[in-house]
Amino acid sequence: MLAWLKDLNQTERRTMAACFGGWTLDALDVQIFSFVIPSLLALWGITTAEAGILATSTLVVSAIGGWLGGAASDRFGRVRVLQVTILWYAVFTFLCGFAQDFNQLFVLKALQGLGFGGEWAAGAVLMGEVIRDKYRGRAVGLVQTGWAVGWGAAALLFTLLSANLPDALTWRVMFWIGLAPAALVFWIRRFVDEPTILTHANGTTQPRAAGATGWLHIFAALRPPYLSITWRVSMMVTGAQGASYALTIFLPTYLKTVRHLTSVGTGSYLMVLILGAFFGFLSGAVLSDVIGRKSTFMVSAIGSIVLMVVYLFAPLSNNLILPVGFLLGFINLMMFSPMGPFMTELYPTAVRGVGQGFCYNAGRGIGAIFPALVGFLAARLGLAGAIATFTLGGLLLMILALLLLPETKGRSLASLEAEQPAE
Repeated sequence: MLAWLKDLNQTERRTMAACFGGWTLDALDVQIFSFVIPSLLALWGITTAEAGILATSTLVVSAIGGWLGGAASDRFGRVRVLQVTILWYAVFTFLCGFAQDFNQLFVLKALQGLGFGGEWAAGAVLMGEVIRDKYRGRAVGLVQTGWAVGWGAAALLFTLLSANLPDALTWRVMFWIGLAPAALVFWIRRFVDEPTILTHANGTTQPRAAGATGWLHIFAALRPPYLSITWRVSMMVTGAQGASYALTIFLPTYLKTVRHLTSVGTGSYLMVLILGAFFGFLSGAVLSDVIGRKSTFMVSAIGSIVLMVVYLFAPLSNNLILPVGFLLGFINLMMFSPMGPFMTELYPTAVRGVGQGFCYNAGRGIGAIFPALVGFLAARLGLAGAIATFTLGGLLLMILALLLLPETKGRSLASLEAEQPAE
């Protein structure tokens, strides 16, 4: 499965390492909140609806950060923007640990989202442009496993800290650990260069795409001839992101309050699901190059619907739900492996950053509403019913959008430089 890595050159490997580190630490910082929700419910007396609003604040602002970050990466370079955004979200994650009330945490988590969104936009485009066409799907998908690694690190840290520290301190330490990604910036600055396709497109050695000038560039993907492909991809990502957030943000709370697991038990069960996600990312990366991007999306979406229903509603004991969690993590997170290469192969270099940044983060921003809606609906349908409602709705939206989108497997980036969208 990984033999192709030997064929990569040094530039490709270093770029993969940088983006893997970025995504790993990105996931660590973002997923910290899902583990501290039960503590905030108990210590601050906030409601599940307010917890959903806190999660949504990060994700909504991340949509703006991703849009602006993508446009900035077209103008100032993918690597430079990657460094700034990693440093930004690391600092604001750290500051979340000092919040004294709901309002302070709301503001800090919103600012965290600004860097969180921009980091994905710059990193995904960087990977898509550096890795050659025949390995792009597998490489970007492999780097996507960093999300599972970071999520797993958050679960492990939560399990260890909650077993040794009081709840009142554990949640703060979790956020303080979020400063760790800042160290990655120094390695990226030394070892990772801008992709040559970016500098060649501009005809100079400067890291700026041709046409990426002026503030109006942030609207490039929202004008013809790119508007048609942009709204369809945004709809697909909205469904995928919304479903994933509806399921994963409240899953620790579901295990602790509905399944009545301890904090240590919750972390352990999530580690099994996250292990499944790791192998799902790997499998999705390979499948996207073998059966195509769209087919991989479809397998993941349909499989997620089935396993989500089993996980939340089947009359299974806590022991039996454990292996189901592995399968759910495997099939659900598989869909994110092809997203980077899929969007990279839809836009020419001049608008790739802003196009990819807008689509992924518009989907993330709209999908960010789902956790808040889960929190509100939980009082009426119960937590399991609320999670299932919005997970199912998101996945059905994703499937509908996929029926309207082209397959891009094997597409050369050079073929996109005629300034026309890949319909």
